[in-house]
Amino acid sequence: MEVDSQKLQRKQSTYLSFDENFEIQKEVYRGQQYSQIYFARLHMMRTLLYSLVPNWKPHVPVCKVLGLELGKVCIVVGTLYKHMKLKPCILDEYSKERSATPLVKPHNFMHQDDYLVLEDESGRVKLSSAILSPSVYVTGVVVALLGKETSAGDFFVEDVLEAGLPPQIEQPLKSREDKYVVFVSGLGFGSSSANPLQFQLLVDHITGHLGDEEEQGLAAEIVHLVIAGNSIEISRGLLNGQNLDSKDQSRLSDPIKGLDILLTQVAASLPLDIMPGSNDPANFSLPQQPLNRCLFPGSAIYNTFRSCTNPHCFEIDNIRFLGTSGQNIDDLTKYSEAKDKLEFLERTLRWRHLAPTAPNTLGCYPFTDRDPFLIDSCPHVYFVGNQEKYETRLLKGSEGQLVRLICIPRFSETGVAVVLNMRNLECHALTFGTQFS
Repeated sequence: MEVDSQKLQRKQSTYLSFDENFEIQKEVYRGQQYSQIYFARLHMMRTLLYSLVPNWKPHVPVCKVLGLELGKVCIVVGTLYKHMKLKPCILDEYSKERSATPLVKPHNFMHQDDYLVLEDESGRVKLSSAILSPSVYVTGVVVALLGKETSAGDFFVEDVLEAGLPPQIEQPLKSREDKYVVFVSGLGFGSSSANPLQFQLLVDHITGHLGDEEEQGLAAEIVHLVIAGNSIEISRGLLNGQNLDSKDQSRLSDPIKGLDILLTQVAASLPLDIMPGSNDPANFSLPQQPLNRCLFPGSAIYNTFRSCTNPHCFEIDNIRFLGTSGQNIDDLTKYSEAKDKLEFLERTLRWRHLAPTAPNTLGCYPFTDRDPFLIDSCPHVYFVGNQEKYETRLLKGSEGQLVRLICIPRFSETGVAVVLNMRNLECHALTFGTQFS
């Protein structure tokens, strides 16, 4: 293809952020209870599930946990709680039988004796069923269950109704032109596995400083870069509350300076979103607030530089993106099982909740009047950062929803970024190596 490099112009796109849902105004930690976020979640989800019940089981009565009667078939809506034998408990650390507990931390806390309980404001009941597998569900998911109370006092479940994929805004009529969004996560500046040269190659590729004219023609079609968490890794040994000498202070700031230098090159060329992750200098609990702009004196002067929340929700050319830096999915892998990470992503969409295990096992802010993690509109692209490997799948909903699921691998370990074509939601990996074979 004939390209005159003098006349190459980067394609433009429209951008809308929906992060205000995840922004915390006037943080207060006095007087709130975590029960309030569960009440808000149950209230919102119950209203939704009640509206789906008439199409599901039209003639079955709906009742509360306290209204269950022996042998009477009914539908009950509530929040699941998973009783787990191996789940870590802070009190165990102080119990006398400390030596009896295994010192090896398992990567997954599942056990064959785990069981599910359903809870609403009126009470709770233990569930028994062949179709409701404890390995699939986690504490915090709201479902509607059809069944009856047994003589043992359990609720025997015969059928389950999940909220299902939320409604989706119609995808804009397929634009005739290719436009690409690049995702990267786990840059890990400051860690032993980080390779700044690898990221420099990625930056040079996106900004059009690498390759021949055809490569540059492709680079001009990249309209956005999303950095999904864990860009910086600060040695834990430096953060011990002691005053640091000047040498250690520079070890603290050098990774951030290095990142800013590279982000400045990107921001001069195209829009970028940077989200905080579990290792970044941001608040620990979800939703994580944007990284302070003063960390990026070079790149933050550009209006193309956006420091965003985690989770992050936005639209580019009317295509809705929703994603996290990985904490929600990493937590699900500890307390449930699936054949791959994409199945966890799929479940969160079907449960209509980004982080069902918050606040039980995943840190989150004690919201009193709402649950910001409820998914009310189905994204076209749902991504999660800091995973072991690149995986992707197109998910089809029962009402024609189409969602591109993406697991973005840690760049510092794999050298892989992910490229999405907004024209058709097709996706491929971009690999950068600095080793000569």
